[in-house]
Amino acid sequence: MSLDWTALGQVIAVSIGVTVAVVVVFALGVLGLGRFEGVREQEGGGKGGGASAVGFAQATLCFAACAAVVAYGIYLIVPQFH
Repeated sequence: MSLDWTALGQVIAVSIGVTVAVVVVFALGVLGLGRFEGVREQEGGGKGGGASAVGFAQATLCFAACAAVVAYGIYLIVPQFH
């Protein structure tokens, strides 16, 4: 039995890279959600305006990107989806 160490190293590198990227994107989503909530609290529960919309859009895009990465990973793992 032989092991292709180069391929194993590539898999490890890509896995670590994607994991760090997903964590960073999720953290940016939490930051956007925090901005959205912070503006809403400062406004007294009213509409937050432009800053609130930007925070909500940032959170939505980041969480959607994380969900897409998770869905793609599940697609790759489950053979019935191919």
